[in-house]
Amino acid sequence: MLSSSTTSVHVMALDGLVNVNSLFTIAVFVGLSLATPGQRSLENRTSCDAGIDVAKELLVFEVVSFSFFLFSSLVAQGLKLAINLLNSKDVKEALHTNINMKVLRFGMLGSAFGSVMGCVFLVLSMVNVIQIRLGMLSCGSKSAVHAVAPLVVLVTTALLVYISTAVYAFLH
Repeated sequence: MLSSSTTSVHVMALDGLVNVNSLFTIAVFVGLSLATPGQRSLENRTSCDAGIDVAKELLVFEVVSFSFFLFSSLVAQGLKLAINLLNSKDVKEALHTNINMKVLRFGMLGSAFGSVMGCVFLVLSMVNVIQIRLGMLSCGSKSAVHAVAPLVVLVTTALLVYISTAVYAFLH
């Protein structure tokens, strides 16, 4: 049994997750709008231009990323709805509600997993956007390498911190 003050912390955490997912979802659509098939790279070498396969891969990664962010947000919104409805069910006992902690943890873990996977596919799609705009990594485009390297390193580091923090919070 959790107190409403405890559940309000869960609701705030879920709110934050939904808000971040919304920002990432916007990034998905920005990525889609920046890359068009047949677009020439800024590398000025025809051999470095991305082919139609990169544009197709970009579209697949963007849709999968959007799907994971939507999954994560819907799970989080469902948990928020359940918590809020259960907290307001009994006016006399507004400070306590019966929430199955296993279900809550499982739902929050599922939502966090959706966000992590959405980020992974968003990074993959951004790599493709970079290749379309700056040239293929396989042809040694220095601009593309300089853009992809910090993207991959920083996002991977941030995801490791996020995952570590989430696992720590669930275990303690």
